[in-house]
Amino acid sequence: MEVHTFLLQLLAILISARILAEIATSLGAPGVIGELVAGIIIGPSLLGWVETNEVIILLAEIGVIMLLFEVGLETDLGKLLDAGRKAIIVAIGGFIGPMIAGFAAAYFLFDLSLITSLFIGGTLTATSIGITVRTLSSVHRQDSIEGQITLGAAVLDDILGVVLLALLYEFSVTGEVNWVNASKVLAYVTVFFLLAPILAKLLSRLIGHLDQRAENPGLIPVTIVSLVIFFAWLAHWFGAPELLGGFAAGLALSRRFFLPFGLAIRTSTAFAHKIESQMKPIVQLFTPIFFVTVGLSLDLRAIDWSSGFFWWFSLTLVIIAICTKFTGALLISEPFSRRFVIGMAMVPRGEVGLIFAGLGAAAGVFTSDVYTALIMVIAYTTLLSPFWIKLYYRNFGKYLD
Repeated sequence: MEVHTFLLQLLAILISARILAEIATSLGAPGVIGELVAGIIIGPSLLGWVETNEVIILLAEIGVIMLLFEVGLETDLGKLLDAGRKAIIVAIGGFIGPMIAGFAAAYFLFDLSLITSLFIGGTLTATSIGITVRTLSSVHRQDSIEGQITLGAAVLDDILGVVLLALLYEFSVTGEVNWVNASKVLAYVTVFFLLAPILAKLLSRLIGHLDQRAENPGLIPVTIVSLVIFFAWLAHWFGAPELLGGFAAGLALSRRFFLPFGLAIRTSTAFAHKIESQMKPIVQLFTPIFFVTVGLSLDLRAIDWSSGFFWWFSLTLVIIAICTKFTGALLISEPFSRRFVIGMAMVPRGEVGLIFAGLGAAAGVFTSDVYTALIMVIAYTTLLSPFWIKLYYRNFGKYLD
C-alpha cells in the first residue's frame, strides 16, 4: 500500500470513529457502538473506503493491548480476587454452555460435519473482553461487583479460548487431539500470570527513579508504552493472547496492587496518577482504531440475504449465543439483577469470535453460508449488546447498589 493511501485510511478511521462515537453518546448509546458502526460505514459493508490490511490490524492490536493496560491500571486487585470463585463459575459456565449447545445444534440439527460443528461451538464460546470492559466503563460500573466478576470471567474465557483454539486447529490439521500440547499452553499461561505482575512491579520502581532524574520530558509515556509492548510480546511467547500482557502490566502498575509474600514494593499514589494522566491520550488514540477495525471486518454485502438456510441457521445460533452466556452467571450467589447484567456483559463476541471464525475459514472448515451466518451472529452480539447493557443500567441500575 502507498503511504498516502494508508494516511487517508487512517484519517477516515480516526475522524469517523470520533464523530460516530459522539453521535452515539448524544443518543444515549455507548460510544463503542458509534465506533463499531463507523467501521461498518467506511468499510466493505457500505462505502468501501477502507479495507483491513496488515498495518491497520497491527494498529488495532496495539489499541486493544492499550485498552487492557488501562483496564488493569484501574482494577482493584482486592475486588478482583474477591470475585475469583464467582468469576470462575461465570467463565466455565459461559464457556461450556455455548460450546455444547453450538456443537449440538450444528451437528444434530443442521447435519454439519464433526470438525465444522466443533469450530462453531468454539466460536460461540468467545467473549470480547475489550467491548465488555468499554461498555461497563461507559456506565461507570467497571469497579462494581458485577464489573469485577465480568472482568475476571472474560480474562479466564480468553485463556480457555486459546487452549480450545489450539486443540481445534490441531484436530483440523492432524485429525487428532494432543492433550499434552494443550496442557503446556495452559501451564505457560498460568506461569505468565504469576510472574508477569511481579516483574512489572519491579520495573515500575526503576521507571519511577528514572522519572525523578530525567531532564527531558516524555520519559513516562515512552517507558510505559515500551513496558506494555514488552509484556504483550512476553504473553505471546508464553502462549497467551497479547492483550493479556497489557492487562498484567496495567494491573501491576495499579495503585491497588501489592506483591505477595510480604514484598513491600508499592507504586506511590502520585506516580500512579502521573502514569494514568500521561498514558490516557495514548490509550484514547489507539483504542478507537481497534473498535473500528472490528466493524471493518464485517462485510454485510457478502451475505446472501435470500438464503433460507442462512436465516434459520443464524437465528438459531443467535439464540444460543445469547442464552448460553447466562449459564454461569445464573449459578452464582448474587441478586438476580446482578446475575442478569453479568450474563449480558458476557455476550459480545467481537474480535475474539472473529478470530475463531477466521481460523475456521482459513482451515477450510466453514462453507461460505456457515461463515457468513457466524459473522452475522458476531455482528449482532457485538453491536447490540452494549446498547442493551446501557439501557438495562438506565432502567434497573438502582437495584444493583
